[in-house]
Amino acid sequence: MKELSVNHLLGIKYITKNDIDLIFETADHFKEVINRPIKKVPSLRDITIANIFFENSTRTKLSFELAQKRLSADVISFSAAQSSVKKGETLIDTVNNILSMKVDMVVMRHSNPGAAYFLSKNVNASIVNAGDGAHEHPTQALLDSYSIREKLGEVAGKKVVIVGDILHSRVALSNIFALQMQGAEVRVCGPKTLMPKHIESLGVKVESNLRKALEWCDVANMLRVQNERLDFSYFPSAREYSQQFGLDKELLDSLSKEIVVMHPGPINRGVEITSDVADSKQSIILDQVENGVAVRMAVIYLLASKIK
Repeated sequence: MKELSVNHLLGIKYITKNDIDLIFETADHFKEVINRPIKKVPSLRDITIANIFFENSTRTKLSFELAQKRLSADVISFSAAQSSVKKGETLIDTVNNILSMKVDMVVMRHSNPGAAYFLSKNVNASIVNAGDGAHEHPTQALLDSYSIREKLGEVAGKKVVIVGDILHSRVALSNIFALQMQGAEVRVCGPKTLMPKHIESLGVKVESNLRKALEWCDVANMLRVQNERLDFSYFPSAREYSQQFGLDKELLDSLSKEIVVMHPGPINRGVEITSDVADSKQSIILDQVENGVAVRMAVIYLLASKIK
């Protein structure tokens, strides 16, 4: 059996193109499983997984839980808001207490960049990074690439523009790594104040004009403005942001070709995209959600098969 080159999924930059191909092949199989009348397989009946979320999450948490249950794993979920972390317990103590209950794998979201990597060096379990601060969100990038592959046949040679708050976005960074690894060309578009200083060093071009960016691309991935990470105002108002960098139906229909529209969610409708774009036939937002379960099943299954 083919296997991953890593024991953890900490970020796209730690895996290879072969790993991505293997995850997608496995996800193809699981996508067929989750569309059957009986959506479960007994693959991970002897594996226990802890979901540890130190930051709020709805879709990612539900997607991981569903993926784990579809594989018949035992699942425990932990929310930091109701935990001893509030009493001052350290991250390693919290996780080691959970692992002493004989947990094999930890899926963790944390506000600090590098938290998943730190954990992988200090605890004896397989770690899946479900988002670490503004650093990486590897499973989101994988499901985004998987959705592009499903819609357009392949990722190689495609032109993808990522629009919005690039500075605070872990989705943007993971997507840049994943898309480039598969041979796509990537540009970013958004207000100058929301662009990281040295973004071009990653091999991406910055485009400040949304129309130009959309005319260039095959796929537009529209990110939301991360209001919870903004410690001061990076642009005058949501209305002004929407006028310059928001995608509405009029703009979409005026392009010289049909493009694919994506969004990692949650959507701020009327800010980065309007409802009629989000619900249009060019949008694959709901496909991304469905594919997220299959891709996360694949990641968990492949990592679990390496647990001795």
